[in-house]
Formats: sequence, C-alpha cells, structure tokens
Amino acid sequence: MTVRGELGQTRRWVVKIGSSLLTANGRGLDSAAIHRWVEQMSALHRQGVELILVSSGAVAAGMTRLGWRERPSAIHELQAAAAVGQMGLVQTYEQAFQQFGLHTAQVLLDHDDLSSRQRYLNARSTLKTLLRLGVIPVVNENDTVVTDEIRFGDNDTLAALVANLVEADLLVILTDQDGMYDCDPRVNDNAVLIDNKPASLPSLLSMAGDGGRLGRGGMITKVRAARLAARSGAHTLIVGGALEQVLLAAHRGDTVGSLLLADQQPQTARKRWLAGHLQCCGELILDSGAIEVLRKSGSSLLAVGVQSVSGDFTRGDMVVCLNTQGEEIARGLVNYNHQEAVKIIGKPSDEFELLLGYKDEDELIHRDNLVLL
Repeated sequence: MTVRGELGQTRRWVVKIGSSLLTANGRGLDSAAIHRWVEQMSALHRQGVELILVSSGAVAAGMTRLGWRERPSAIHELQAAAAVGQMGLVQTYEQAFQQFGLHTAQVLLDHDDLSSRQRYLNARSTLKTLLRLGVIPVVNENDTVVTDEIRFGDNDTLAALVANLVEADLLVILTDQDGMYDCDPRVNDNAVLIDNKPASLPSLLSMAGDGGRLGRGGMITKVRAARLAARSGAHTLIVGGALEQVLLAAHRGDTVGSLLLADQQPQTARKRWLAGHLQCCGELILDSGAIEVLRKSGSSLLAVGVQSVSGDFTRGDMVVCLNTQGEEIARGLVNYNHQEAVKIIGKPSDEFELLLGYKDEDELIHRDNLVLL
C-alpha cells in the first residue's frame, strides 16, 4: 500500500485553515466555504477520525468587521481586531458543526502555554478529553493578549505543536495554493507540485515562499511546521482548501496537495515539548567535538565542549546550542545560570567546585533535557 493509501487508516487529524481561505481574501468570513469544510470534517468524524481544527482568521475577520483594508502594525490594534473577529469566527464554526450534530470547544493558546511543562500537560489532557467525548476542538492563537507572538507567530507552527501535543497521525494545512511547488507558481508557469517528500529534505526550505497580505505564515512556515509535526510521527499534507471535497479526497488516498513525510522515529513526549519551545533565553556555541558526541551518542552536553555563551538565563531556562557557523544544533534546559556558565565553559566538570565554590550537576545540559534539531 502506498503512503497515500495509508492516510485512510489514520485516526487523528489536526486540520489548519489559513486566513486567506476563511476570509475570502479580505471580504469577510466565507460562510459557504466554512460550511463545506465542516461538512467534510463531519463525514470524517462519522468514519472514526478524531479531529482538531486550528483556525486562523480572527485578525483578518476583525479587520473586515472594522472596515480596515490594511493589516495594522500597532499591537493594540491587532489585539482589538482579534477580539472582534474571534466572536464571528467561533459563532460560525459552532453553528456549522451543530447542523451535523457535533459540539465544538474553543481553545485559545499561545506559545507560552506550550512552553510551560505544567500548562503543556494540562492542554494535552484537555484536548484528549474533548476528543474522547466526540467534541471538535477549535484552536486558535490567543491573539487578544499575546504581544510578540502576534507579530512573529503563525498558526502553521501552532498546528504542528498541537499535532505533537495530541500525537496526531496527520497534519493537514489548507492553503490558497494547490500544494507546495518547487518555485512560486504565481510568478513561474513552470512550477511543479511537490509530492511525497521527506519533511527533513533540506531543499524544501529553499523552495518555500513568503506569506500573503492577510496571513502571517508563508510556505516556509509550513515546511517548518511539517518538520516539527514529524517529531511525533505525523505526516503533513499541504493542500488547496478550495479543491473539491479536499479532505475526503485526502482520506481516500487521492493524490492531492503535497505530502511531507515523517521520516524519523517519533520522539518522546518530553523531547517534543523541548523542541516546541519557540523562545529561548540564551545561546551556547559548541565546538565540533561536542557536536559530534551529541549526534553520535546522544549524551549530555558538557561545559568543556562549549566555546562561548550569550544571553541572560537562569537555571532551568531554555537555551539554543549552535555551531560556529551559527546553525542551530540542539536546544535544552540549562543546569547553570549565565554568570556560572561563563565561568565553567571549556572546563572539565571536576573543576566546577573550584571555579564556582560548589557543583550542582556535572552536565551543562542533561541529555533528558536536550533535543537535537
């Protein structure tokens, strides 16, 4: 059986719908299109597929209601637009799913919710309980209260984090293109639709383009989302939301959109949580020897293999590990604060007590708190 054919056997989907689809390119919520997607999701639900919907569109819908043609740059105006738009968005989904006898639940998250281990586990338990009850969770980023996330966040990434959270089998990203092309089809008539590629394929990032006027994420965020979703073993389908019965076609195994495959062994829940941290407090530059040991043996990071430290972090904060070219190698929860790390980098563990006056741990980052990227 082909990978496409296996999609019909998957039992837990995260479906993300982008702003440009939901708002008919800025003309307000497209209720007819929403009803078509809801009808398909309801049919999948009857076939035993558990569904979580990650919906963009709150800011864009609010802009339409407020009569704004251009996305504002001021945070408080974006937050106001999100608050106004969220009302109509949730009402539309609730009414549409009720026609098929299904209940919905609104779940507003931001990346801080998924960075806190306790809140991460709480969100995981809530979403899994809703699925067990047959409810369709409608997830959105909490744009009304976030600050820098509203500027730099995107719901492609949030959808991937949710896929990790609930250990989904498939992440479906509905977009205004038929799928992902090897170059931008809007400017190149010879663009070829990509199909069945490993999510980790390096060349995918170079093929990705920028986002549209209303949305925050372009194709590059979708590729990164696919790589993040792959950490829990989820494949990612990037596909045109306007295609006829697109969700049902995907479930049948039809060749629609671009399927980016999870090409690695699923990581543990804790490792996925670590990988999902989007905000880090500092950086560690590693030498080549330390990088080789991390990649080959999966060991802890020792201070002796660190060349330099930057940032302002305390014990337990998330830091990024880079090579000398600035490429991210790993990230993890550090055992020493910034001032302590500056004193011990490049030194063996048996010198920590002499340098610091005490020693908490032998490792700068323990392997249980470290994830390779």
